[in-house]
Formats: sequence, structure tokens, C-alpha cells
Amino acid sequence: MALIKVKGRGAENFGRRNLIINGAMQVAQRGTSFTGHGAGVNYGIDRFFDYHSSDGAFTLSQETSVVPVGFSNALKVQTTTADSSIAAGQRLIVGQRLEGLNVSHLNWGTSNAKTVTLSFYVRSSVTGTHGGAIGNGSDNRNYPFTYTISSADTWERKTITIPGDTTGTWATTTARSLQVTWGLGVGSTYSGSAGAWASGDKNSATGATTAVLGTLNATWYLTGVQLELGDTATDFEHLSFGEAMSLCQRYYYRHVQGDGSARKMIGIGDIYSGTQINLFVYFPQYMRIPPTSDSSSGTGYFSLFGGGNPDINVAWNIFLPTNAMTSFYAAPSASQGSHTGKAVRIYIPTGQTSAHISLTAEL
Repeated sequence: MALIKVKGRGAENFGRRNLIINGAMQVAQRGTSFTGHGAGVNYGIDRFFDYHSSDGAFTLSQETSVVPVGFSNALKVQTTTADSSIAAGQRLIVGQRLEGLNVSHLNWGTSNAKTVTLSFYVRSSVTGTHGGAIGNGSDNRNYPFTYTISSADTWERKTITIPGDTTGTWATTTARSLQVTWGLGVGSTYSGSAGAWASGDKNSATGATTAVLGTLNATWYLTGVQLELGDTATDFEHLSFGEAMSLCQRYYYRHVQGDGSARKMIGIGDIYSGTQINLFVYFPQYMRIPPTSDSSSGTGYFSLFGGGNPDINVAWNIFLPTNAMTSFYAAPSASQGSHTGKAVRIYIPTGQTSAHISLTAEL
């Protein structure tokens, strides 16, 4: 039987094409609105991070009403405090980090490095030249790019073709191999010449506007992000919500979240001693590495059936995590000595909206 090749598409683009996870912004396990993100990598919508170091401020949210045709969600950034004079070392970026196991077939860092194409839908109140970059996990190789917002507050699809880097270090393990960033206000230290590979840590292109962060109430939206092999941008690869969630849970897993309306069962544990209760959590996906806890803490956040229904004091401590499951331990507010060795059901009480059990293995 002869193979049929679709015009304009290479054979490498069939099957799971998109190297970006949650590119349609469907999954938001941590919540749908975020404020106060500062220095360091902060995650909002799953798999997409922001890094902020400036005199401005912003909100990040999952948008459901302002979206392009064919999409239900977008990532939205809105400036709440403008920084009209961004210093050389300041920046606000949004991006995604990719695991080496998922991009090793690109062969970057070798003479066989493959070309990729980045495409995305973007909308902004700020017109003109905007910038971004692709870089490696060591933050010492970069390929800045530009794209143009032609009409304010209008969805536009952008396409950037990027030749594979034949030098540099690109992880092929569970470590961070590459990242894609979009600059919303990036100083000269982290801006480089567009359209060429270079050494250093860059997140945007020289000459790109900084006016999103520099303008009060400016908005910037992103969705339909796709990174694929080849020099042609194909139609966005839509996944079901379940597929997208499953991919995200390799890096972050919210086991349970209180919603205030009713008790939320966490799971089964045991009373190890009068002052220690154990909880066991199994993950729906094999996580990238044994995770750390991203759970909330607070008096009265968690409770258990048995022994007068005592609360769990303050916080759960993670213990002996693997890629597939973990245990936690915590102290009850009242001694459980008479119940030592017994199983117990653990839950979030009614009325608790901030309590959650979560695990992170982010890059």
C-alpha cells in the first residue's frame, strides 16, 4: 500500500505534533487568577510560567470570553502598575520549559539539529514589534525572535521558523532542555539580536516594545501555542481536556482542593502514634521526578474521622516520595494515642476554600 503524503506537510508532522503542553490553556489546576507574582519562576495556568523583576505589577488569568475562533481559553496578562522605564536587568516574561525526554529527537547541539516552527495566537492592546526567544536549559544559548501586532485588541496568528542549534548543551534527560519565552517588558541585558543563535541568556529581541508592562491596564493574550518539527506551521493540534490534564500532571498534580461547599475526601491514612498521622497519595501520572509538596497549610484546613474528629495541626510534611506516590505526616490537634495503628479517613472540612494537597515536579 502506497503512503499518501499531504501537500505542504512532512511525514514528521503526523501523530502527536505539538511539543508544547497545554498550548490551548485548558488546564489550570492552581486556579484561574493570579496576582503578586515577583522574582523567580511562578506558575499560573499549567505548564506556563512567568518571571517578573521590575517596578511594575500585573495580573495573570485564564481568559474564557476573549478567545479566537476554535478556542475556549487563553492566558491573559494585564498591567496593574506600569513601569515606564524598564532598567537593563529588569524583565517580565511568560514562557514554557520543555523536558529533555520530550525533545531529544530534535538533535539540538549536534550537526543533525532539526528545524522547528513555533506558532501561536496573540492579542494585545499594544501594537508594534513584540519579542520572545527560545533558549536552552542552561540559559547560555538563545534565539531571539520578533513578531508584529498589527491591530490593537485583535487576535492574530504568528509563525516563527527556527533552525536547530548545532552547538550548545541541550539536555536529553528529565532535566530542562529548552524553553520558549515571550517578553512583555524586557531590558537590554536580556534582549538579543533577532533571527540568529547566540550565547547568553536572552528572553526577547532588541528593539521589541516594552509597552505592555510600561502601560497601565495594557493587555496581552496568548493561546494556540504550538512547537513542531519542520519549517511549516500546521493547524493547531487540539487535544481533549483529559489528554491535556494527563500531560500536565507529570509536572504538577492537585490531588484535592477545598471549595467551601462540602467536605472533600483526601484519602486513607493511619494513626502512627498519638502525635503523628500518616496520609498516602497515589499519582494519576508518573511524575517527572519524585515531587515536592505544594500543599497549603493552616489551622483547621484538614481533619479526620475518628477520635473526636480532631484537626490536623498546620501542615502536612512530605515523606519518601517516589515518581508514583508519596506519604505525608502531620500532627493532630488532640492526642490519638488510644487509636494508634488504626486506619483513618482524612478530609478537608466544609467551608475551607484555600486548603489543598498538591505535588510539584516542575522544571
